[in-house]
Amino acid sequence: MTARTINGLAVSKRLRGDYALKIKELEKQWGKRPGLAVILVGDDAASAVYVRNKERACESVGINSFHHALPSSITNAELLGLIVELNANPDVHGILVQLPLPPQIDVRAVLATISAEKDVDGFHLYNVGGLITGSTVFSPCTPFGVMKLLESENISVEGQNVVVVGASNIVGKPMALMLMQQEATVAVCHARTRDLAQFTILADILIVAAGVPNLILPQMVKRGAVVIDVGINRLPDGRIVGDVDFTGVVEKASFITPVPGGVGPMTVTMLLHNTIQAFERAQTLRQAPLAFSAFTTQN
Repeated sequence: MTARTINGLAVSKRLRGDYALKIKELEKQWGKRPGLAVILVGDDAASAVYVRNKERACESVGINSFHHALPSSITNAELLGLIVELNANPDVHGILVQLPLPPQIDVRAVLATISAEKDVDGFHLYNVGGLITGSTVFSPCTPFGVMKLLESENISVEGQNVVVVGASNIVGKPMALMLMQQEATVAVCHARTRDLAQFTILADILIVAAGVPNLILPQMVKRGAVVIDVGINRLPDGRIVGDVDFTGVVEKASFITPVPGGVGPMTVTMLLHNTIQAFERAQTLRQAPLAFSAFTTQN
């Protein structure tokens, strides 16, 4: 058996084409386009690349992007003040603060200050808590991208044994909650899990987001499993690899995502999706504030 490779680049390209058409329709209807404010603090090279890619993605579909490059010496109060201003700006429908932040910045305060209705990263406490009840406004982009990839291949998670390796607040935990909403049976493994293989070998769907190169070997994967590799790791020789031994596991899995070109492109694409959704919510709220006073799920 050789697994079918799930091409995240192709799925992302198709979705972005749809988003570009939708934004043209929204501009005709409302006379304006969605806007995303991106805040970059400091001069971290990797963060700068990520921000540039997000801004290019916005441009490709017609989203206005507002770039805010701030010095690493900025104070917590100054950064929070900028976020408050962006919350009140009607041309800004989504706010993204690129992580990591300098040590003097209170990350929790930053995420809490971003308006829940502009939290297109899905990190606000309201959106994270909403994952439990199914009432979140914006789903975190990487887990959301994983769900879209599974959907693109008509892979149902209902009733499946799903193992998530990695328990981060950004990927692992929200991933598990989103899977449970669709009635999967979910086990979450992490750095202190003993004998990881005894869990992964039982997975019908294995989602790996541990940040450890080639952590998952062929003998740890059930034949015919769906394997989603969220990991992005740079080796000493400069190569980019995932958390899964792709060469070995591709011979046992039924579906597998590559690294690069799998989940990565979908993360940015879901950011675009959430920004468009935020724009639509904002316009509807302007027209009928009373009827739209409660949050609803539109994913």
